[in-house]
Amino acid sequence: MRYLMLLPALGIAAMLSAQTSSQTTTNSAARHRRAVKHEAARPSGAGPTGAGPTIREQLDQIRQAMQAQQQQIDSLRQQLAQRDQQLQAVQTQAQQGMQAVTAAQQAQSSADQANQKADQVAQSVQTTNQEVESVKAKATTTDTTIQQEQKRVGSLESPAAVHFKGITITPGGYIAAESVYRQHGLGADINTPFNGINLPGSGAYHQSEFFGSGRQSRLSLLAEGKYNSVKIGGYYEADFLSAGVTSNNNESNSYTLRQRQLFAQAALDSGWTFTGGQMWSLVTETKSGLENRSEALPMTIDAQYHVGFSWARQYGFRVTRNFGKKVFLGASVENPQTLVTTHGNLPNFNLGQPGSGGGLYNATANYSYNLAPDFIAKAAFEPGWGHYEVFGIVSQFRDRIYPGVITATGTSVAGAYNDSRTGGGIGGNARGSIFHKHVDLGLHFLGGSGVGRYGTSTLPDATIRPNGSYALLKNYQALGTLEYHSTRWDWYANAGGEYAGRSYFTRPGATPGSVTPVGYGSPQFSNTGCLTEVVPTGANGFVPGGPASCNNDTRDVLEGTLGFWYKFYTGPKGRLQMGGQYSYLTRSLWTGVGGGPHTVENMALTSFRYYLP
Repeated sequence: MRYLMLLPALGIAAMLSAQTSSQTTTNSAARHRRAVKHEAARPSGAGPTGAGPTIREQLDQIRQAMQAQQQQIDSLRQQLAQRDQQLQAVQTQAQQGMQAVTAAQQAQSSADQANQKADQVAQSVQTTNQEVESVKAKATTTDTTIQQEQKRVGSLESPAAVHFKGITITPGGYIAAESVYRQHGLGADINTPFNGINLPGSGAYHQSEFFGSGRQSRLSLLAEGKYNSVKIGGYYEADFLSAGVTSNNNESNSYTLRQRQLFAQAALDSGWTFTGGQMWSLVTETKSGLENRSEALPMTIDAQYHVGFSWARQYGFRVTRNFGKKVFLGASVENPQTLVTTHGNLPNFNLGQPGSGGGLYNATANYSYNLAPDFIAKAAFEPGWGHYEVFGIVSQFRDRIYPGVITATGTSVAGAYNDSRTGGGIGGNARGSIFHKHVDLGLHFLGGSGVGRYGTSTLPDATIRPNGSYALLKNYQALGTLEYHSTRWDWYANAGGEYAGRSYFTRPGATPGSVTPVGYGSPQFSNTGCLTEVVPTGANGFVPGGPASCNNDTRDVLEGTLGFWYKFYTGPKGRLQMGGQYSYLTRSLWTGVGGGPHTVENMALTSFRYYLP
């Protein structure tokens, strides 16, 4: 650009040089013409010394001079033409240079303008982007607000929970329409008394039964709130599987609401949890740690669950600790009770009484005088696959013994004293999922002395010796479960059994030299009438005949079950499902005089349920 600007100066210098050269040539030609004129004025033939050249000679000289001058003129003209051409070229170059400079300046100006416009456009784009981002943010905020408002409106229309004074109240439960068919009559609703299925000697054995029921319908209410680092709350659960004095199946089918669970809980962020009230016993298997409301219940329709399943719902105060969601330790004190079956004893012992109605106990049920609560400890492990538990139970049994009653006619209370025994057991649970969690496998076991009541068949804990003291029975409970789960279907197969060991003695009989068998499952007990039907014992048609001469002490109860649940709908409106179940149940007695009778019960159950969301 700098060299283009020098082109005009170079052109001007060339023009000045050409003019100077032309002026010099013109001056030389003028001097030559004056000399020629001077020579022509001389006399003809006169030379420098007076005798110069002739006129012809002079004319020739003039002609030659003029030719030379013409040549010089032509040369000058040629030079001038070249100079003009050069000047024209320089001028053209200068003009082109000026045009280039102008174009360059215009280009630079256009570039500057373009840059300025680009800057303006970039600034405009940036401003537009900022406005777009602002609009997007406002749109996102608006969308979030709309979604929250829709969710709020939806929650008002169909709330999953109710927020009340800082706590969250969640209702739950289901409505059930269920039925049961039994091959042999038991006079039972949807709960099966597994230890009470009839032998062929009973009139009820020879009649089947069908009952339809809505009594397993359930109501629940969970209340939770956060206070600093503690989650506090409580849980209530009830169904209608209890009976009042006016309950019947005649017309209104009115049955009373009963308490299933009712407990308060405080769960600390540190992993400690304190729970108190009526709840599932710590003996009951759980699916997640040792958490309440995660109990691993059999999937059965039968409200008494399944033979071999160990459980209780009773008062308890429980303390648990969570160690990194891998190891869980817990201990509880729980309400005790004693189940006793004995034969042939004298009235030389007392362990409880029928309930006091004034004390709000059922006057038709027996309540033992308990020395202390049951103590239960459990450890659960979740190493990454499966859930595993080991637990132990310690129970105290106490009665009052009257040693002065040594014969059937004895009445002395002299020397009466209280006697106690300690029983308990050890158990374990294991559960795991395979095939991408579609199949669940479970195994349960509990064994010990005096733990019969923790089995679903409620076999006895103890019997009584001739002297009135407790004899604790060996008890074993085992259950295996196989479950398949999919979006629509749940299938299950269970196999379980419970066992009560025999404990028997003899005492002097009413006649000299005779003995009377005492205890539970004695080989000397008579079973001769267990298989022989007898006439009804009541005149109103509602008291079937019971076996005569049948000791009826259960050795074991076994059950196998197949069942399914089909879910028509599962979603925000809750769950609607139906199920069917078949159970094969056997009960065997301890062998006595007349053998060891055995009985079988076939059952079919159905269920149609709607669960609250």
